[in-house]
Parts: sequence; C-alpha cells; structure tokens
Amino acid sequence: MTKHTSTSAATYSTHRERDSKMATKPSEISSVKMFGGYNKRFNHFSPALGCSMTFSIYFPSSPSPSHKFPVLYWLSGLTCSDENFIIKSGAQRAASIEGVALIAPDTSPRGLNVEGEADSWDFGVGAGFYLNATQEKWKNWRMYDYVVKELPELLRDNFPQLETSKASIFGHSMGGHGALTIYLKNLDKYKSVSAFAPIANPSNCAWGQKAFTNYLGDNKSDWEDYDATHLITKFHNVSTTILIDQGEDDKFLPDQLLPRNFEEACKNVNVPLQLRFQPGYDHSYYFIATFIDDHIRHHAQALKLS
Repeated sequence: MTKHTSTSAATYSTHRERDSKMATKPSEISSVKMFGGYNKRFNHFSPALGCSMTFSIYFPSSPSPSHKFPVLYWLSGLTCSDENFIIKSGAQRAASIEGVALIAPDTSPRGLNVEGEADSWDFGVGAGFYLNATQEKWKNWRMYDYVVKELPELLRDNFPQLETSKASIFGHSMGGHGALTIYLKNLDKYKSVSAFAPIANPSNCAWGQKAFTNYLGDNKSDWEDYDATHLITKFHNVSTTILIDQGEDDKFLPDQLLPRNFEEACKNVNVPLQLRFQPGYDHSYYFIATFIDDHIRHHAQALKLS
C-alpha cells in the first residue's frame, strides 16, 4: 500500500480553517419521540476534524426539570454514520428504563474531499478507526480527539441535562475497537466498556493493517497505541468487567476480529472479561438488537455505582 507523505493545497486550507475556528454551538436537525424520550440529531463545526459533523442523542423522559442523565457513548462500525445505531439497534427502550442518555457520533470527517477518501468502504470516509492520524494527507482524521475531548466538552457546555462526568462507552466492529482502546487509555473518564464483534487485534488483520499503514505510517510500534490486545498489557488496572458479545456465524470472525487474542491478553494480566460467543448470530444489527439490552444494563449498573 502506498504511503502518502505529501499534503495537498486543499488539506492545508482545511488545516487553516480548523485552526481559525472554534467549535460552533450544536444546531438541532431533527427530533423524534420514542419510548417517552426523544431522539435528537445535531450538527456543529468541529475544530478537531476541520469540518461539520453530526451526532445523535437519545434523551430519556426526564423525571424532573433539574434531573441529569449519565451518558453512554456508542461508536459505530465501518460505513456507518451516527444514524445507524439510533435507527436499527432498539437501544432506546432499555436506555429509557435505565435512565441513560445515548450519544452516537459519526465515524469519520466528511466533506473534506481528500483524494482517495471514498475509494473503498473500509478506509477514509466512514472509517475513521477512532485514532489520531499522523500522516499528513489524513491529518484531519482525528476521531480519537473528537470522541475523547471535543464531543464531551461540547455536550457539557450545551446540554445541562447531561451529566457528562458519568460516562461509559461501547461500540460495534470498528467501533468496538474504538470503545476498547479509548476506554483502556482513559480509565479515569469512563466507568465501563463493552463491544459487539470488535476488531480486537487490528495490528494482525487486514482492516487494521490497511487503516494503520495509511493513517499512522509503517512503524508498527505506533500501531500498538490503538490496538486493544496490546494496550491491555499497559493499561490493565481494570476492575469493571469488560463485556464482549460475538456472533459465532460472523463471517469476519476468523480473519478480522480476533477476539481470542484479546481474551488471552486479558488472562495474562488478570483483567476481568466476559466474552460471549452467540451461536447462529452474524455481524449485523439483528445481532446487536438481540443483545443490546444486556449491554445497556451492564453500563447502567456501572454508572449508578459511580
């Protein structure tokens, strides 16, 4: 795979735009009632990414005007936007019951028109891999900073009904990879983590190798900073059980996801992990919708204990 080292004029222009702008106040795009609460979608300018971004929030029905909801971030997988989870998962029912707000960001910058950004479904647009790219061509791909720093600050400053200091994180596939790595590197920020079919050892699969080579370069030691199987050996002071569900009929299981590698790494450092293989289930949102209530309860318990 070709390593990109040059930066286009358009990218430099984007950098200047990013550096000269502050994050804008979120503008509401839509609002739909569900299980007594509301799915709301917002747009804002992101200085971290140098473009406009959308994100979705599910607000449960509030018991009082002063009530604050803990937040649960969902990170979606390859090709997804912020809407896939909100529309397909059915997570709102359990979130409403447990009193947890769901936050679903997009999966990459959009609209930058970087050459090659849409050439394949597993890299570029819709495939940010929740890292901070270091290669010049892809320097706007800073989804790690967006999820960990910018978005929480934006929520704190604009949504008083959210208790952003109480947060957990979960995700699917590429987003499961993002949830695991972000959690392990920020144990002080998140109360719990879970994942559906995560890319658990991206340094050793084609999806991860393609993304890491382009975003981070050829030095494989740099890849370890975004690989949960490697990170667990460094950040293993984990007391809350990590929950992972994996469909046994997932066609990506043998070559791309590699959960057994993560399981072995957790065993080596005594990190509590509940890895559940679900017979007959695949990689789709049918699988996610089936077990989403378990994950919501897993996080709600951790958030209530915090």
